[in-house]
Amino acid sequence: MDMEYFMRLALEEARAAFWDNEVPVGCVIVREGAIIGRGRNRCARLKNSLRHAEMLAIDEACAAVGDWRLSDCSLFVTVEPCPMCAGAIIMTRVGTVYYGARNPKAGCAGSILNVLEEPRFNHRAAVIGGVLEAECGALMTEFFKTNFRSPAASSAQSGQ
Repeated sequence: MDMEYFMRLALEEARAAFWDNEVPVGCVIVREGAIIGRGRNRCARLKNSLRHAEMLAIDEACAAVGDWRLSDCSLFVTVEPCPMCAGAIIMTRVGTVYYGARNPKAGCAGSILNVLEEPRFNHRAAVIGGVLEAECGALMTEFFKTNFRSPAASSAQSGQ
């Protein structure tokens, strides 16, 4: 499987989220070489904290296969999954998770916890991190640099 190819497609979703002023996370789910689910963060737009890229891609993938099990699928996401998304990945039995940038504040594929490979769960996903890490991380850095300035910087910029 061409990890970089599919991660670049996930990055396209993340860039679309960026331009929608959403935290730029993108995800694609692949089965037998074909994309069956896509998602990008839509929490702000839909005013719902459950609308993470992985959750939307999982919804679409389950609909595409007509089942809640995605055990023969691979999930590509630009940022290490959070606790909610890691739980959904385990519950849908995704086979392999590829992620780009680490998530030191909420990552559950090894940064804080490793929910995806926890041996006490009935399912474990294989995890491969660091796929196009620099590119995925740079998009996140750019987003937070341009969208979350200090109040003093924002006031000075607006002339107030």
